[in-house]
Amino acid sequence: MHAMAAIVRVIGALNAVIGRVMSWLALGIVIACFTVVVQRYLFGVSYLWLRDLYIWLNGAMFTGVAGFALARGDHVRVDIFYRPASVRRKAVIDLFGVLVFLLPFMVVVVVYSWPFVTRSWSYWEGSSNVGGMPGLFVLKSFIIVFSVLVALQGIAMALRAVLVLADREHLLPEHLRYPPNVAAAVHTPGETGQEGTL
Repeated sequence: MHAMAAIVRVIGALNAVIGRVMSWLALGIVIACFTVVVQRYLFGVSYLWLRDLYIWLNGAMFTGVAGFALARGDHVRVDIFYRPASVRRKAVIDLFGVLVFLLPFMVVVVVYSWPFVTRSWSYWEGSSNVGGMPGLFVLKSFIIVFSVLVALQGIAMALRAVLVLADREHLLPEHLRYPPNVAAAVHTPGETGQEGTL
C-alpha cells in the first residue's frame, strides 16, 4: 500500500510539473497571435511560419497539460451522480472508469497514432504551407505524450481508488485525496469543500 501511495505521489508530481511548465505556452500563443494581427493590419505583411507557430503552440499546450487537467478535475464531466456520491462510491466509479474506459482508450490512441508519428519522424515532416514552420513531427509526437500522461494519471486515479477502498487513503497527502463531499462540508465545521488534486 505504501508503494501505491508513492506511485500516486510521483505521478501527481510529474503531471503537476509538466502541466505548470506547459501552461506557460499560453503566453507564447498570445504573443504570437498578437504579432500576426499587428503585422497583418498595421504593416500589411504576414509570415506563414508565425501563423503556424501559435496554432502549434496551442496544440502542444493542450495535449501536454491533459494529464494535469485530469488530476485537477478540470475535464468536462457529467457529475449529477458523481459529485454527491460518498468517497468510497467515487473510488468505485473512478476505478471502473479508468480500467474499462480510460486506459483502453489511451492504448488505442497510441496504437493507431504510432505509425502516423513515426512516419512523420522518418522524413522530418514540416508544415504543408510553403514558408511554414519546420518540425511538424515534434508536434505530432504530442499525441503520444498526451496518451502517456493521461494514462499515467489514470493509473494514479486507480491506485488512489484502491487505497480508499482499502481504507488507506491516509497514506496520501491531503492534496492528493478525494475532496470532501460538498454537501457534507456544508454541515461539518472546519471543512472547506476545496477541490483536491492528484
